[in-house]
Amino acid sequence: MDYAQYMLDEMPAHHEWALQDIKTSILKCTRWQVEETTDFVNCSYHYFCDSTYVGDYPAFIDLVVLMFISYCFMATTFFTLVELTTAKRGIPNNWILRKRKYLLPSGPILLPLVLLILAKGQRINTIFPISHVGPAILLLLQVSALAFRNEADQDLRYAVLEASTVSGILHASLYVDAVILPYYTGLEALMGSRLSGECTSCVCRNEPLIVGGKSATYRGLSRTTLSIIFALCSRMVCRIYGEEKISVSIRNALEGLSWFLVAFDSVFLIRMSPEWINCQVVCIGVLALICFNVFGKVYRFLGWLELRKMQRKLEVSSIP
Repeated sequence: MDYAQYMLDEMPAHHEWALQDIKTSILKCTRWQVEETTDFVNCSYHYFCDSTYVGDYPAFIDLVVLMFISYCFMATTFFTLVELTTAKRGIPNNWILRKRKYLLPSGPILLPLVLLILAKGQRINTIFPISHVGPAILLLLQVSALAFRNEADQDLRYAVLEASTVSGILHASLYVDAVILPYYTGLEALMGSRLSGECTSCVCRNEPLIVGGKSATYRGLSRTTLSIIFALCSRMVCRIYGEEKISVSIRNALEGLSWFLVAFDSVFLIRMSPEWINCQVVCIGVLALICFNVFGKVYRFLGWLELRKMQRKLEVSSIP
């Protein structure tokens, strides 16, 4: 059930458009301002929205975003399956490695488009609301960055690509928070306040209004994002300064932790948002991608162990 709509239905109102106007003003507010009050018993804290919402984009913008996110998911799925088949055959496809980074959501071409969508997420709210599916888009971006390494011939070019991916993930997490936290803050303002009647968004509360309220249990800028950033930085260190035993062990540990945290976030979002079917669909798909990638890594690791075992047998048999 939409709790915001439930609270608005309980409020006295005479026009449906007035209720919708109140809901939009409160849920889309990005900056709340507290002012002095004289009624400390019934209105200990008086807040009003200090930002003006310019309105939603047309529905065709949401449709374009939906098509773009669908492509990002299909491209990530396709290259995941390619990695599994090449790992099984043991034949790397160099052409795919060269072109892959331009077709993935974490690549240098599509990543700016993903950031643009998340940055404008407040206004994408008609048929594909970013306030609902923003966390799932961030998860898809994180899985793409973890699963596929940037390929470049020169170390400097590789460092630029990897640094741009790290910066993109950090900005994407901040944009997601900028979209979902105002929504949950407005939800808290609706559920735990009463309209004062002085303006459309003026509310009275008995306790302070905090960012995200009590309902926002998910953050874009979280331990998952930080773990992925550290894992990508460790890849960069291993590529530029050489794969020493300690650095490789740290890189593998960080990547393993990142895969676990991304999977945990996927399961959490699936359970947290049963009424947001778009978010659930994307999160279920992301969770399937995680399972495929982890299976592929385990398969390649077992193959590497078998190869090392055979090499040791050959070395022992060649000793006179």
